[in-house]
Amino acid sequence: MRSFVLLSLFAGVIGAVPLDQQPLGDAHTEEVLDATQLPLTGASAPGLHGRFLHITDFHPDRYYRYRSASDDGSCHHGKGDAGYFGAEGLDCDSPLALVDETFRWIEQNLKDDIDFVIWTGDSARHDNDERIPRTEKEILESNNLMAEKWVDLFGVRKNDVGMSGVPAVNVPVVPTFGNNDIAPHNIFMDGPNKWTRRYAELWRHFIPEDQRHSFVEGGWFTSEVIPGKLSVISLNTMYFFDSNSAVDGCADKSEPGYEHMEWLRVQLELLRSRNMKAILMGHVAPAHSSQKTSWDETCWQKYTLWVNRFRDVIVGTAYGHMNVDHFMLQDSHDIDFDFLTHKTTSERVGIQSKTDYLSSLRTDWADLPSPPPGVFDDYDSSTVDTQKKGKKNKKNKDEKEKKDKKKEKKRQKFFKKIEGPWAERYSVSLVSPSVVPNYFPTLRVIEYNITGLENAFERDFIDSAALADSNTEEDSPELLKKKKNKKKKKPDFKVPDAPSRTSPPGPAYSNQPLTWLSYTQYFANITHSNAQYASGDKDAHLDYEVEYNTRDDVYQMKDLTVRSFLQLAVRIAEQGEATNEVGIAKKVNKAWGAFLTRAFTGFFDVDDLNDQLES
Repeated sequence: MRSFVLLSLFAGVIGAVPLDQQPLGDAHTEEVLDATQLPLTGASAPGLHGRFLHITDFHPDRYYRYRSASDDGSCHHGKGDAGYFGAEGLDCDSPLALVDETFRWIEQNLKDDIDFVIWTGDSARHDNDERIPRTEKEILESNNLMAEKWVDLFGVRKNDVGMSGVPAVNVPVVPTFGNNDIAPHNIFMDGPNKWTRRYAELWRHFIPEDQRHSFVEGGWFTSEVIPGKLSVISLNTMYFFDSNSAVDGCADKSEPGYEHMEWLRVQLELLRSRNMKAILMGHVAPAHSSQKTSWDETCWQKYTLWVNRFRDVIVGTAYGHMNVDHFMLQDSHDIDFDFLTHKTTSERVGIQSKTDYLSSLRTDWADLPSPPPGVFDDYDSSTVDTQKKGKKNKKNKDEKEKKDKKKEKKRQKFFKKIEGPWAERYSVSLVSPSVVPNYFPTLRVIEYNITGLENAFERDFIDSAALADSNTEEDSPELLKKKKNKKKKKPDFKVPDAPSRTSPPGPAYSNQPLTWLSYTQYFANITHSNAQYASGDKDAHLDYEVEYNTRDDVYQMKDLTVRSFLQLAVRIAEQGEATNEVGIAKKVNKAWGAFLTRAFTGFFDVDDLNDQLES
């Protein structure tokens, strides 16, 4: 039987470079790439727009009352200032007016320009009103209302039905369980259970016929949103969630979390065998900072191992639940088969603790490998122009060459630390803020690469043994140290195979078909809309507008590959200084300021948020 040691779990596999992409920089392959590189040009796949919608945490509340008191966190009773479209910046849930206006806006602005929708849960109100406790019936009715809105928006393919005779929606919609889509909230028992059975019916237009049994078994399924090319895998993160006291992690074979991870491994292996790619989506994000964790440690460890081993298959991951806009990095060097003990986390955290959490991410990112100057200047170049970074007045050619060699040595050392030029040591999880107006309502449109998609995976690949040899994880000083300090271990579960040494880096690491290129974050300023309605304008409506695009202004991200996020994380963690008008030095960092304010959808001023961190 095959045995595994810790080092083998992380061995970097960068054995080939596809003709339509090239590494961040590698002298060994420069000559071959210059002769054979094919640009990403050509006809787009028929019928695709290259955009999809991520929307999360609607929390519709049919008991919400306009002009009720908002200070009790429910907006159900009394008289007060609860706005018609919602009570922004508070804990009240979404009035149906906000839900209706959001779907109206999607219909008028996005409906005909998106390829699919990922809908990451929490489509029922919170149980925050003792006078009106939630019921199972209400939760199901709320989710049924939301499901019907998607069907009304997109319609169904009447001439394309499964064996059960249930038609699918024209635009694929992929739902998932939120922690408030069940009762009691957070508590999700091993399946099959009443929730998996009822939602199999409520979501009958969204769950493919061949996935219904799988969904009833555990609340998970896959949806082939681009046939033969891309599947979205809907994870039931309730089995990973540390606040779900009905289950106990992913290490014990008797636990649904263990079964879920095994199911996910099999799905990813099947997709790899079909040369397909996958998006992972779920409700509760795998937060794992020094200040906050959301998943049981055993589940986080397996997830991090899975996304590392299937980095050739997974295009990206997206979550909700946390209500704040941010991203997180998973570091494969943190995988340890001495699974850590459980960690607890509060279910809903306030603004103060959320800023602390974001600050803890920044602190953690300060320990990321520091890139040498210029290494990220040109992501797609096979060489780095170190001459531009040198001093203008060099004493002689020998001195210049000596400095260039020194810079190249630093660059290769950095690449070894991040597992090669594509940063395959890491993976990224994106967390979208919510529709429920804890701050401002939001939704996100992600743009992905569809250039040449119809034949992108039929191209030949170049095998570059030199590149693989120079970037394998065995060369990493960090892993050599781990190898000395750790005893060999044999996991009691099947460890997924790493990508083939002849495989190119996946779409999450190098820009190619299906790579996420950018996202546009939209928000609705309901303060203005509420004021308009309160003034007597009964035709007042709500519009979503662009908050930011990842390509623009401060972020300036060329794409959404892992190394782009690694670069952004390093920038956010940097400490800068500037001098104000009275000559006092004050630390400033534009990337951190943007990250912090965008986390709260621009609802708070960055100075106010920094004051909270300093208090």
